[in-house]
Amino acid sequence: MNSFSVIGITDEKWPEIIAQSNQFDFYHTQAYQSLEKGGDPLLFVACFGTSFLALPLILRKISQTDFKDCTSAYGYCGPVSNLDFKEVPPELFDYFRSELNRYFKEQNIVTAFSRLHPIIIGDELFANFGTIRNNNKTVAIDLGLPPEEQVKQYRRSVKSEINQLRGKKGYKVIEANSEQDIKAFIAIHQQTMNRVNARKNYFFEYDYFYNFLNSKCFASKLLLAIKDGEMVAGAIFTITDKIMQYHLAGTKDEYIPDAPMKLILDEARLIGNQSGLKYLHLGGSVGENDDDPLFRFKAGFSDIRFKSRVWQYIVDEEKYGDLNKFFKPDVEKSGNYFPFYRS
Repeated sequence: MNSFSVIGITDEKWPEIIAQSNQFDFYHTQAYQSLEKGGDPLLFVACFGTSFLALPLILRKISQTDFKDCTSAYGYCGPVSNLDFKEVPPELFDYFRSELNRYFKEQNIVTAFSRLHPIIIGDELFANFGTIRNNNKTVAIDLGLPPEEQVKQYRRSVKSEINQLRGKKGYKVIEANSEQDIKAFIAIHQQTMNRVNARKNYFFEYDYFYNFLNSKCFASKLLLAIKDGEMVAGAIFTITDKIMQYHLAGTKDEYIPDAPMKLILDEARLIGNQSGLKYLHLGGSVGENDDDPLFRFKAGFSDIRFKSRVWQYIVDEEKYGDLNKFFKPDVEKSGNYFPFYRS
């Protein structure tokens, strides 16, 4: 029997479906999606008998209009299934696309956008259904390799600097275990976002960090670099279904030259090894440029690359054009931003 359903963020079916998926990450979970403040998280699910496809999206109202659009939560989302995507029947893909498109039109949804997961790849879902655009590359450490082989992939300067941090510079890494630790990390993270002139959506309130670190849907660790008793840097890592993700991080301004984050990443790798995980995924650059300083920093730990992609879909070309005329975004400043009217 075929069925298509739209599951809200409080529905108990959400965690059940994600838990049954062949592969998933914390980005797909109910707990993570519930942290979204910019709209209503929904999980779209199509079933053929016992087989299913699911896609989380955030439904948003478009101000000053009766229209809506969909986007994805911060991070890497995209589709999941209880089958390997290569084994999903073409009819199930067709059915999902047809039903999702019908829902979009019924709800006056003009566009849909999603960042796609670099490791969990189900791009077949979007065949002839919008556009997939390559965004940048991401970096991952293969935790399936022997630990000594992992370190061999480190850039020579990275290995040397990690040894100095552990040795004569006297840094150590601990796991946060108190509310005070969380608050100290938040201050460091906010200082870092200010330093790099990050967009507003990269700043998070205390509740976000507290709820994230205490989620029951996925495991997380806040690792902190300590120097002479002072917390100087920190990073949040998640562990979900054999994937460890480097999520949010920050370093105090005065300790940037020592780069203690390198020691934190090396400690995270050791934890991943001990936990029997497959990848420590470091992500890519903030924008589309995979040659920026952030990407070069991550690339110093591994030569393994994944493609970061986004899905863009215009449901109604005429309404999309009307919205662009109504909001009149600046073409030069907008670049490849999608949807254009929100730039």
